Amino acid sequence: MLVNGKIIKINSDDFTVKLDNEIIETKSRGKFRNLKIKPLVGDKALINKEDKVIEEILPRDNYLLRPPVANIDVALIVTSIKEPDINLTLLDKLISVITINKIEPVIIWTKLDLANKVEVKEIKKISKYYESIGIKTFTNKKIKKIKKYLANKVVTVCGQTGAGKSTLINKFNKDLNLATNTISDALGRGKHTTRIVELFSIDNFYVVDTPGFSAIDINEYSKDEIKSSFVEFRDITCKYNNCNHIKEDGCEIIKLVNSGKILKSRYENYLSFIKESK
Repeated sequence: MLVNGKIIKINSDDFTVKLDNEIIETKSRGKFRNLKIKPLVGDKALINKEDKVIEEILPRDNYLLRPPVANIDVALIVTSIKEPDINLTLLDKLISVITINKIEPVIIWTKLDLANKVEVKEIKKISKYYESIGIKTFTNKKIKKIKKYLANKVVTVCGQTGAGKSTLINKFNKDLNLATNTISDALGRGKHTTRIVELFSIDNFYVVDTPGFSAIDINEYSKDEIKSSFVEFRDITCKYNNCNHIKEDGCEIIKLVNSGKILKSRYENYLSFIKESK
C-alpha cells in the first residue's frame, strides 16, 4: 500500500520522509536514476511504507537545484553587509533565478552592526528600491515580523557563504542549534557549516537549511527569462516591442537608469546576466 509523504531530509542515499503521523527513514528506487529524476527535499512522494521505499515523486510546483529543494513558497536571500562584504551581483542573480522558478524572493539584511553610518545609509537606499519593485526586505533583527510573514509557507534560505543563514534559522527556533562558523581569515569568506539539506518545522511554517555558496550559474536561462525576472522592466513600454534594453534606440529602461529611477547596479547586473545567458 502506498501512502503520501514529504521528503524532509536527504543525507547521501538516505531519505527522511514525513507521513501524516510519523517520520520514517527510506531509500529511493533505482528507476529515478534511469529517469534522471533526483528526489529533493520538499518533494511530495508516494511511499511504500512496508518496504520503506520512495516509489514515485509527485508533480512539483517548482524546484531549485542550487539549493536543491522543491515546492517552495518563499526564498529568503540572506545578504550580509560586511564579512563577507555585500555582493549585489549574487543578490540579483538569486532574485532572477528564484523569480524564474516561480518562488517569491525576500531579502534579509545581516551584519548591519558592522557597517559604518555611510554604509548603513546606502543599504537603506538600496533596500527602499527593492521594496519599491515589490521585493520584501527585512533585517535579521526583525525576527517576529519575519516569522509572521512566513506563516503557513515552505521556505528556503539561500545566500553567500558566511552571510548568516544558519544563525537566522537558529533565531527562528533556538532549540535547533544549527552549526554556525566564523569567516575564514585566509579566504575572506565563510566556512561551510551546512552539509545536509533538511526541512525543519518551525511554529506554523517549514524552513530548509541548505549549504551556502558564493557563485551561481545563470547561463542555463534564456535572455527572455532573464529579462522577465527583472520585475521593474515589465510594465515599461519601449519604442520597439522586442527591445532587449541594451543599447536600442528609444529604450525607456536606459532613460530610467540614467535618471536614477532604476538602480544602476540592477541594470549593470542585468547586462552581465544577458551576456552569460544561453
